[in-house]
Amino acid sequence: MRRARQRRSHSSSQFRYQSSQVELAPLPLLKDAPVAELHDLFCKKLQQCCVLFDFLDCVADLKGKEIKRGALNELVECVATSRGVLIEPLYPEAIDMMASQRPVMPSGTCCVSGNVLMARVPCFGLCQISINIFRTLPPSENPEFDPEEDEPTLEASWPHLQLVYEFFLRFLESPDFQPSMAKRYVDQKFVLQVRLRQTRIAPLAYCVVQFMEKDATVTEYIIRGLLKFWPKTCTQKEVMFLGEIEEILDVIEPSQFVKMQEALFKQIASCISSPHFQVAERALYFWNNEYILSLIEENCAVILPLVFSTLYRVSKEHWNQTIVSLIYNVLKTFMEMNSKLFDDLTASYKLEKQKELKKEKERQELWRHLEEQRQRKLQSLGQSAVDQLSLQNSQNRPSPAQSSST
Repeated sequence: MRRARQRRSHSSSQFRYQSSQVELAPLPLLKDAPVAELHDLFCKKLQQCCVLFDFLDCVADLKGKEIKRGALNELVECVATSRGVLIEPLYPEAIDMMASQRPVMPSGTCCVSGNVLMARVPCFGLCQISINIFRTLPPSENPEFDPEEDEPTLEASWPHLQLVYEFFLRFLESPDFQPSMAKRYVDQKFVLQVRLRQTRIAPLAYCVVQFMEKDATVTEYIIRGLLKFWPKTCTQKEVMFLGEIEEILDVIEPSQFVKMQEALFKQIASCISSPHFQVAERALYFWNNEYILSLIEENCAVILPLVFSTLYRVSKEHWNQTIVSLIYNVLKTFMEMNSKLFDDLTASYKLEKQKELKKEKERQELWRHLEEQRQRKLQSLGQSAVDQLSLQNSQNRPSPAQSSST
């Protein structure tokens, strides 16, 4: 019997840090800093954000935690509202911050002389992100944890972690962000660590969309990657992938859409035919998106033949009435887009169905004929056995002459 339900627990994914941690000191506000000192102060606040705290101890380092939270808020606001903050030397450490744990650099290594950032100045932007985000998750404290009954384990460091995610998103959204520079530092190690994260999918998906908006040429690689690793057995992940695909299609360029439409809608058709209603429903919701619908309409001659047979068949066979209703709406939309093609596909589908029925009937008739032959053969063998037994009995009986002589 299961133990009583455990209380809601809090866990921190941060490492246990030594007690001799750097003590943070308040710095001037970024909004009050002179332009000549802005980069220097920005860098120092990034350095403060590289300090990690153990949130399992609620009363430890309260002052430092509050200083870091304030610094993160300032960084988010500065990147979102100020121009000229994101200079090239920020990028390597910015990307590196998503990838590894690093010790806090000693004070004095960040210095700015006028408007020129020195060689060791830059680089805490993404460094503070990776230190905070790419972290070791703690082992489960309750081996009998039931996700359906027990309360989830909460991330104790979320007050800081949320702001780090926000900083990274604002970094990508900034008008000063240059994809050509970021590409130099988004290496395989960085990408692998992003892929290993199974939580916080929404912010990461949003980051992917932001990269697409900056450089449309990566769209094809992203979609092909999603299709390559499409989940086959986990419906929850399949719904998640469909949501990511819709976010991508919501910002995709028409020229990029044309390159991927066949492979993409073959997968969408497969999802529509899923017996799991949430997967089918999520795929059919694509037709509720006005921009995606406009792309479908422009390429109706290619897309409709890919999905028509699936839509028509599932509309007759699916067990869930909500799915059937959604499919009827999609079919009606296609009929309004291109009635001639719709009628041709309908006639072709019915003809193909008739051929299948005829073939099935011929198959059943062949099996019936074979069964009749088998029965006749069994009857023939049975009759032969009876005749042979009768003959043996007649041969074994004595004749009347033999009986009288005895």
